[in-house]
Amino acid sequence: MWRFLAGVGSALALVAAGLFLFRSDAATEKLPPAPRMAAAGSLESEPALPDDPPAATPRTREQKRFDRYDKDRDGRITRDEYLASRRKAYAKLDANGDGRLSFDEWASKTTTKFATADKGRDGALDAAEFATTAVKRKAARRVNCPPPAAAAEEG
Repeated sequence: MWRFLAGVGSALALVAAGLFLFRSDAATEKLPPAPRMAAAGSLESEPALPDDPPAATPRTREQKRFDRYDKDRDGRITRDEYLASRRKAYAKLDANGDGRLSFDEWASKTTTKFATADKGRDGALDAAEFATTAVKRKAARRVNCPPPAAAAEEG
């Protein structure tokens, strides 16, 4: 019990010392007055600045997607414009150019990936060979920010 009372007493003594040492009437730092701005148009070499800064028009992701498809910029997407990207992808898959996709042409990337991973050429992938077929993800992009001390000096 005496330890409890000693702890309470020492805590009260620390609070009293803190109030005594850190009183609220400490001197505050006074900032210099803000510099006066010259009247707009007073300097002939500098044009007057507009009241509202120009802003970019806000466009949604869907509007940007629409613009990618609308090749002739007439505000409408025709069937040919819509299918253009699909035709390019189809043409890449149609290896022999006959206008028809065989299963092998359609699965060419997958079959090539399988053949490359099958080091033993036995027609099957073991666990180590299968691990090489995993999709390679792009590394996260890092932005180098200045250290906090340098940022405080600039601002």
